[in-house]
Amino acid sequence: MQSMVRFLLYANEFDIEGLIASAGTFANKARKQNILDVLDRYEKVYDNLKKHDPQYPTADYLRSVTFQGRSGTWGRKGTVNIGEGKDSEASDALIAIVDKPDPRPVYIGIWGDCSVIAQAVWKVQNTRSAAELETFLSKLRIHQIATQDGTIGWLRDNFPKLLIIHSHRTYQGMFGGRDPISNLAWVNKNIRNNHGPLCAVYPHEGMGCTGVCEGDSPSFLWLVSANRGLNDPDDPTQESWGGQFRKDGDKNHYVDGPGGPSISKWRKDYQKEFAERADWCVGQ
Repeated sequence: MQSMVRFLLYANEFDIEGLIASAGTFANKARKQNILDVLDRYEKVYDNLKKHDPQYPTADYLRSVTFQGRSGTWGRKGTVNIGEGKDSEASDALIAIVDKPDPRPVYIGIWGDCSVIAQAVWKVQNTRSAAELETFLSKLRIHQIATQDGTIGWLRDNFPKLLIIHSHRTYQGMFGGRDPISNLAWVNKNIRNNHGPLCAVYPHEGMGCTGVCEGDSPSFLWLVSANRGLNDPDDPTQESWGGQFRKDGDKNHYVDGPGGPSISKWRKDYQKEFAERADWCVGQ
């Protein structure tokens, strides 16, 4: 939820093709209504946001690209989450998005398990030619946060050309509960209190810390910093707000390099922008 609030404040910087509800820790339920509920709050601050940038998408548009994944998939080993009969609204939508006659890459930040993306790849692999599969894969750019089910391993084992950032621990550099520009006092002052209904839903704590605990945000912050000219998103070995990674052998896969400090070193920059955009929600 913390990451969702920050992401929506950056919705003007992306051509958003899909918001996907996938399964995650504890409840292990994919429920797109949770996303739709946040979009109701986004709608209430939309007029203020678009005063600062007319590129902010409407809540109705974002609702139209919100898709349902499958529940019960988080934490499952191997390839049990993919195969015949395991399509979902979300995996079918992802195939349709990649199939659009648009030459640009499709960037996918994975905050829960990887099964929606893996199922889409599995279906294309089993219904199209090898050349068509290669074309499909060439448009995907995946940033997976942690190892949340076995399908990320299946993708890494079977598709060496597919661009995958697999952040085992680097994402933890986003946790800033002990930093005065990221702790609960800072969050309460600059985000949660007196900044409208969207920022008000930003939780005061995450799993194991208070304040900023947005382990999922690096999956899109590397693109935000690319928009600032800091890094090339097709070269994850470069420094970025989402971390810096090292290449995994001769594969087009990237794994932890310097670790969490490669994110936290940029905290003053991304927190400054976060506070500014929270102010936009109330017209400042």
